[in-house]
Amino acid sequence: MIEFFVGAGLAAAAGLNAWMPLLTLGLAARFFDAVQLPQAWSWLSSDLALWIIGILLVLELVADKIPVVDTVNDAIQTVIRPASGGIVFGAGAASETIRVDDPATFFENVNWVPIAFGVVIALAVHIFKATFRPFANAATGGVAAPVVSTAEDATSLGLSIFAIVLPIVGIILLVGAIVTAAILIPRVKRQRDARAAIRAANASQSSST
Repeated sequence: MIEFFVGAGLAAAAGLNAWMPLLTLGLAARFFDAVQLPQAWSWLSSDLALWIIGILLVLELVADKIPVVDTVNDAIQTVIRPASGGIVFGAGAASETIRVDDPATFFENVNWVPIAFGVVIALAVHIFKATFRPFANAATGGVAAPVVSTAEDATSLGLSIFAIVLPIVGIILLVGAIVTAAILIPRVKRQRDARAAIRAANASQSSST
């Protein structure tokens, strides 16, 4: 069961930022003996993979903090984040980590199952993120974009680290993030609608005079 928590935490992190959990898992396997990737996923800790993922992560960090660009980026990431979620769930659930000593029996002989789980989890988180961001941008005139993006990046990094070190804490953090999003999205939507109503009232008053 712990293996599932490892994979789920990493996949959820991928839903916020496709490259953060990939880089975290790859670096952990590269520099810490306690984290060992299975042979099929060992390429994640290679020099080439780490450099490519690192560069893509920097591009994602920048693009996601610019209003309008962040929305375009979210549309593009609709494919990339779920794919990343599938990879990190498959790699994480099958890896030996600080809390997982023998992952070989988890999803034994059905290698596509953890990948499918990862795709679904990452896609669900991505939909939350992509739905919330336009509301936040509209309600704040784009001012919220870098603040919300930074919070998402920090959450993605936290989920990635906890998934490897303390998977249960990672799941608790994920549930907390989902509850927070469920509360904030309606609230921000109401604020956006209120601002729109005020602008419409002002425009109507100006035209009547």
